[in-house]
Amino acid sequence: MSDRPLPGRRSVLRGSLAASAALSLPTALAAAPAFARSGRPGAAWGVQTGDVTTDSGLVWVRSDRPARMIVETSATDSFRNPRRLRGPLLGPGTDFTGTTRLRGLPAGEQIHYRVLLADPDDPRRTGEPVTGTFRTASVKRRQGVRFVWSGDLAGQGWGINEAIGGYRIYDAMAAVDPDFFLCSGDNIYADGPIQATAALPGGGVYRSVTTEEKAHVALTLDDFRGNFRYNLLDGPLRRFNARVPSIIQWDDHEVRNNWYPGEVIDSGTPYPAGTRLDDLAARARRAFSEYFPISTLGGRADGRIHRVVHHGPLLDVFVLDMRTYRNANSTDDQTTDPQGILGRAQLEWLKRELSRSRAVWKVIAADMPLGLVVPDGVEGEPHFEAVAQGDPGAPLGRELQIAELLRYIKHRRITGTVWLTADVHHTSAQHYDPSRAAFKDFAPFWEFVSGPLNAGAFPASELDGTFGPDRVFVKAPTVANVSPAEGYQFFGEVEIDGHSGELTVRLREYDGTVLFTKVLVPGRVGQ
Repeated sequence: MSDRPLPGRRSVLRGSLAASAALSLPTALAAAPAFARSGRPGAAWGVQTGDVTTDSGLVWVRSDRPARMIVETSATDSFRNPRRLRGPLLGPGTDFTGTTRLRGLPAGEQIHYRVLLADPDDPRRTGEPVTGTFRTASVKRRQGVRFVWSGDLAGQGWGINEAIGGYRIYDAMAAVDPDFFLCSGDNIYADGPIQATAALPGGGVYRSVTTEEKAHVALTLDDFRGNFRYNLLDGPLRRFNARVPSIIQWDDHEVRNNWYPGEVIDSGTPYPAGTRLDDLAARARRAFSEYFPISTLGGRADGRIHRVVHHGPLLDVFVLDMRTYRNANSTDDQTTDPQGILGRAQLEWLKRELSRSRAVWKVIAADMPLGLVVPDGVEGEPHFEAVAQGDPGAPLGRELQIAELLRYIKHRRITGTVWLTADVHHTSAQHYDPSRAAFKDFAPFWEFVSGPLNAGAFPASELDGTFGPDRVFVKAPTVANVSPAEGYQFFGEVEIDGHSGELTVRLREYDGTVLFTKVLVPGRVGQ
């Protein structure tokens, strides 16, 4: 990767310091902006970028009061002769967040940017600029690609613990110097209150930063917004955001554990009886669209999350939404299932985009695993949350849709597909092969699992033999809900060599230690 352009030392330090200016944010800043405060607009929540391509990217910021967003870009951190873009007016309608799209960027270059917030009534009054940097994707193969992925942040009541360095895994991911970060869902735990203290099983206390919105499950739009703001109180996360662009998808905990469209809560604790999950999902989706720069949303709650992010000739990332269009969780043993976990329209979109892709590698970013059994946890007859249901025979239920997709990939001779996911709170590598499977009409492929970022860790999931998975590596605790203070937090790294085209996957621990490495050769079926 020696041909990759690297940020200047002053650029990285400046971006890191600006993003971490509010390392010890007071609780008041996690709430709605205070209109009575005098002074100039501030951006204590830092900056972030998303969906960066060869010539474009999105820049995000949140103000502490009404402001006009202004973005300046430069080829160097000196910001001589910057290009200035006038962004949106930030106000209460978007919780004072906003995104500005950068176009016409040079490919394969380090971009330096700074965000200024101007008083809407006096544009000369601007707050302290907040700086960041990112690399655009290259149109040349030789520069290669490197990215990291994981998911599951602040789950099971384990919040920002400053005694262990906060969300320390973000510093380890930044040290890899990735082109981008793929978050595979569960960016928040809207259903997971965080208390100031929690007892650890071996003795001792886990201490979390707390806010009003994280003291209970999220019901209102402000509750969901407060969940996203909570994570931005963390210094390592803000530093990371200022340096590494993201590709974001969602899963269930952005709304509620294991939710599906049409679900209605029939109990009264902690959610009111009769709560419609579709109503909660609409509020969550709006907050999600406000707090992340995503090309298909553009600050609109009615935009779609599934999309393709093109990252030059080596890589296309196919971001799935396995939550919005799924059918109800059930025993999942039906013999016909046209809706499945993706919905028919998304499945046809994925087929079409895969067949159009000319990238060497086609990463399918799934927010749930394929062959790992994930129970729903309801009482009585077992229900299932992901694709597999534990029956190793012919495809049933949601497996039927995945079988259709795998058959399509084989018969269209689409090469270079790799599946990445999170969700199950451990890390593992599975190789799927028709020689071991009940369903045989597909080409072999790999699925890699990582996470959590900062949440409870859980034992390894059981495998379902329908698609012939062989778990070649796993690291997971033997007991449930191990805290981040005890380890078992993981991220994955993908590096594509610009000369050979080989794709290397490394599964890493929270401190960056490499646990497992697999090298895949381009164009080869069966790896």
